[in-house]
Amino acid sequence: MKHIPRKRFGQNFLTDKFVLSRIVDAIDPQPGDAIVEVGPGLGAMTRLLLAPLHHMHVVELDRDLVARLHTSFDPAKLIVHAGDALKFDFAEIPVAPGQKLRIVGNLPYNISSPLLFHFAEFAQQVEDQHFMLQKEVVERMVAAPGSKTYGRLSVMLQWRYRMELLFIVPPTAFNPPPRVESAVVRMIPIAQRLPCDADKLSAVVLKAFSQRRKVIRNCLAGMFAESDLVAAGVDPQTRPETVPLEQYVALANLL
Repeated sequence: MKHIPRKRFGQNFLTDKFVLSRIVDAIDPQPGDAIVEVGPGLGAMTRLLLAPLHHMHVVELDRDLVARLHTSFDPAKLIVHAGDALKFDFAEIPVAPGQKLRIVGNLPYNISSPLLFHFAEFAQQVEDQHFMLQKEVVERMVAAPGSKTYGRLSVMLQWRYRMELLFIVPPTAFNPPPRVESAVVRMIPIAQRLPCDADKLSAVVLKAFSQRRKVIRNCLAGMFAESDLVAAGVDPQTRPETVPLEQYVALANLL
């Protein structure tokens, strides 16, 4: 029975065989890897990933697809977790001593930012992440200070990961085709990230980028005095999108 993609789950299934192969080549799954695929859908990428592996895990919300995965794959090789990836505890997936997870997926574009922040909570248990996302989101993730796309997502993710936009994927690679271009991003957790409290950094960055057009002194009024900004190496007259990660970390550490 044919599965009809559901809008409420943000389902756009990747069907282009060349693109699928290119993503799997970038991931380069090895026999002993602990791979978790988020949103496997109809299992097109799952099948390619699973080929060299002993087994792998998938997290799928759609009950119809969960049932399909159970019947399409050997249950000894594919462990299916039925549930919402936004609430899933990735730390519960069993791994060998010293082993880390490799998380992959064609993520629903309507909840991509909340998902990325959820995955960030498990960064210390992850070796790498490869995701298909809306191109605009990936551009924001990897943006450098001074660019129009640099913002909260850039700072919060660059504090935890080294990231690289690998390649662009056209809408025609999907069924149904999304209205936007997509991109594949590689995210590698930083082992020794800049010392900082995540909640404090988040609070500073959220306030800073809430009024992008204002100078940072005005954006952070009530949180920091001008002398605090200077102490953190921040020009009070500059705009939030020109302030590098290191200076946001310095501000968070002043809180």
